[in-house]
Amino acid sequence: MQDLTKGSITKHMFQFAAFMSVSMFVQTLYFLADLYWVGRLGKESIAAVGLAGTLTFVTLALTQTLGVGTTTLVSHAAGRKDKERVNFIFNQSMVMSCVVGFIFAAIAFALRKWYVDTIASDPLTARLGVEYLNWFLPAMGLQFCMVSIGAALRGTGIIKQAVGIQVVTVLVNIVLAPFLIFGWVSHHPLGVAGAAISTLIAVIAGIILFSLYVMKSDSGFGFSTHLWGPQLKTWWDMAKIGLPAGGEFILMSVYMTLVYWIIRNFGASAQAGFGIGSRLMQSMFMPVIAIAFAAAPIAGQNFGARIASRVRESFYSAAGIACAFMLLLTAVCQIFPSALVHAFSKDPGVIAFGTEYFRIISWNFLAAGLSFTISSIFQGIGNTLPPLASSATRFFLFAIPAYVLSLQPGFQVRYVWYVSVASVIVQATLNLILLRREFKRKLNFAEQVSAAGVTNEVAAAMTSAE
Repeated sequence: MQDLTKGSITKHMFQFAAFMSVSMFVQTLYFLADLYWVGRLGKESIAAVGLAGTLTFVTLALTQTLGVGTTTLVSHAAGRKDKERVNFIFNQSMVMSCVVGFIFAAIAFALRKWYVDTIASDPLTARLGVEYLNWFLPAMGLQFCMVSIGAALRGTGIIKQAVGIQVVTVLVNIVLAPFLIFGWVSHHPLGVAGAAISTLIAVIAGIILFSLYVMKSDSGFGFSTHLWGPQLKTWWDMAKIGLPAGGEFILMSVYMTLVYWIIRNFGASAQAGFGIGSRLMQSMFMPVIAIAFAAAPIAGQNFGARIASRVRESFYSAAGIACAFMLLLTAVCQIFPSALVHAFSKDPGVIAFGTEYFRIISWNFLAAGLSFTISSIFQGIGNTLPPLASSATRFFLFAIPAYVLSLQPGFQVRYVWYVSVASVIVQATLNLILLRREFKRKLNFAEQVSAAGVTNEVAAAMTSAE
């Protein structure tokens, strides 16, 4: 385990973020490579993978619930130097991940055709979406186990090895995708299904590598079969912390689905343009997400060790780095929006919709980066309800006006992007207010100790009087 309660916060942040950025960079390459190869199949394929991929946010919601709960409890135990508790939390997390992953995959597989038919712009896009989900959903179900191990490693401050394994899995995915999509060597092209199969193989490889590392390393925890009996109280402790964070991704999934539904009447070009734009945006956000991932365990260990100043410093350091990067991304999207989309589609309609998306939506990047960082600090503290409240506020501020506007004569897709920008700015402002309130409530450790001492003295006095 790595002790994050000592040394420079910013140095820890950069060390963690550097390793995470390698993983995120390779993950970005995967997103872009996958988008590039699928783009060669036509706009319907891009739209199909994009709308089917909205279920990724449901998976992220559930794995985020598990991952945040695991990282937070493990980091608090690591901050207290309680290795037995770390090992117990890890094993309970593994059992919980297997159960939840299986249930999710089974339900999603049963509903996949209904889901795609509801939001697809045409029958071809719907058929390709189902072909993709046939293989993609099993991969998502298995990913729960991989997330559980990675979350425990982050909580104990082990990041380099975890990133190395994640990089390997992404590279496997990148290399396999074109061979399966176009039938290189085998001469049996699988189309969009090939992209999903490559993901499934990569996830299986990741689970194997993570398991081998845990069994052979001195990570501070391991697979202990005697701890595999479900402990529902522990499951609830993890869920209680993680569910609000997962709820944010559920709202994001509903947001993506709503957008696809609203713009469906503009055809496959609009859905493909949004699909390219949103996926590129996810890729560009990877470094900021790396900073957020670094902030959570650093804040968590210092919160567990009751060092208030270092918890605050974790936020200031992460927020400064994230905002600087987001300003740079905003400039890129304002100057080169059409070039970004043109790299993945030559269709004029797709380029037009994607370019407009970037020009407008990039004005919310700074606010989005700040929200990511604040959410991670809340995760480290162990209270994820405030970020969920702000995300819910943002969702309703977006969903209701966007839906109403879509019913008006002369409706244009750009109206949706303007509403989205305004809602994200409100979310970031609300997050800042809530974090300031949380710091006042949770970081007064000296007062809490003093109050506890007074309570004990009163109790002792009453006992003596009796």
